[in-house]
Amino acid sequence: MKSYMKSYIDKIDNYIANGDFSDLDSVIEEHLIKIKFFMHERLIHFLVTMLFALMTIITFFFTLVHVSLGLILLVILFIALLIPYIFHYYYLENGVQYMYKQYDLLVSNKSRKKK
Repeated sequence: MKSYMKSYIDKIDNYIANGDFSDLDSVIEEHLIKIKFFMHERLIHFLVTMLFALMTIITFFFTLVHVSLGLILLVILFIALLIPYIFHYYYLENGVQYMYKQYDLLVSNKSRKKK
């Protein structure tokens, strides 16, 4: 998903930099669809990240009460999974926000084109 988002963002950046806005309406329409798609992906990753964070916290506090090697390993496993989830969610969040800025640029170019 990360490479897919990056390649799409680069494609739109190149389109904006190129300055040929002959098919601007279809690009804006496609961009809105992609934004919705990535927003859904971001929501799913947010929920998974929060679930892993909650499981990590609960397991950590349970480990404080009932110390065992298995629970300590489980906390370490949850933390090892939580860290990449946080970074991936961070990338998705920033990518979608950047796509909002791209959309604003596309719409402003559409209004300039009309004038």
